[in-house]
Amino acid sequence: MIRTFLFISLTLFCFAASAQTFTTIKQNPITSVKDQHQSGTCWDYATLGFVESEILRTSGKTYDLCEMFVANKDYMDCATHHVRMHGFSQICEGGSADDVFEVIKKYGICPEDAMPAPGSLVGDSLANFEEFMKEMRPLVRYYGTGTNHSYPADTTGLAYIVRTVPGWHIAVQKVIDRYIGKCPESFTYDGKTYTPKTFAASLGIDWNNYISLTSFTHHPFYEDFVIEALHKWRLKPSFNLPIDRLMTILETAIMKGYCVAWGGDVSGVVYENHDGEYVTKSDFNNNGIAKLPPNIVVSQELRQQQWDNWQFTYDHVMLIYGIAKDSDGKKYYMVKNSWGRQYGYKGIWYMSEDYIKLNTTYIYLCKDAVKKKILKP
Repeated sequence: MIRTFLFISLTLFCFAASAQTFTTIKQNPITSVKDQHQSGTCWDYATLGFVESEILRTSGKTYDLCEMFVANKDYMDCATHHVRMHGFSQICEGGSADDVFEVIKKYGICPEDAMPAPGSLVGDSLANFEEFMKEMRPLVRYYGTGTNHSYPADTTGLAYIVRTVPGWHIAVQKVIDRYIGKCPESFTYDGKTYTPKTFAASLGIDWNNYISLTSFTHHPFYEDFVIEALHKWRLKPSFNLPIDRLMTILETAIMKGYCVAWGGDVSGVVYENHDGEYVTKSDFNNNGIAKLPPNIVVSQELRQQQWDNWQFTYDHVMLIYGIAKDSDGKKYYMVKNSWGRQYGYKGIWYMSEDYIKLNTTYIYLCKDAVKKKILKP
């Protein structure tokens, strides 16, 4: 989820790609490329970019929504979940598309300039969570592991009463606010005063009209299940489909004018092929191309094998908004990343169809883009 880690991995494992040219087949409107910088918030930037593209699609209006508002609320929710789970849950920078929609439904949203600019509270020009997480993570773990609990003996001698330290959430919220900024209770936008909830309502989006789709064989197809991934702590379910159906839905949605939030693997790990040789899994690199070695045949079985062996992980979220072909006629998907315009094709990546087929953890999109009959056996 953190870009600097991915760059190290990609430097170690990716192979060089020559410059390529692409012909655009379909391109849906998107907002500008953002930079998550030194923060593990790709899920936040990508999904808000997806929301902005949905607003463009439905109204033609352009918004710059505030990633730090979502991060503030989501990290507090994550901390609360961690404490309620007595420390048996993930507490980290990562998240998923579900998090953004749940935050907006629960708390609302605000425009970018309604909060301090990312990084400004720590003397940086972009989001930087290095010092923030050094303080946040151990504090939440302290409150969640039991070391913060008092255990007065029950008078019967048969049980203990466990009490969480009063006001722990206030201490955690103060840390979040100090590094990310305090979320506004109200603000002015285009001459009107809003609360985050009324602003979210004004965007014209039905926040419940979206679906997460996945494809794994360790759960039945055509049913919901919670993907067992570290960064999906919110435990929201995804609908399970065969991978070929998932790919059909993705292509159809793009061609019908819908953008899609994509969660998957870009870490550049290696795997063992059928000849017993270890080869690079992907060519996801700073040149903006993501593709597989030509000898790889993607199947449902290979996806599952690599997921079970931890060779396929969930470590990044981006926005798919178009389809293109290279000079050889090979299909690629056009993807907006959140690493700034200095990487890729000015912030745009081209991911080959087989790369997405192997490396997709889930896609998140509007239900209107999905034909109901394809969700049935």
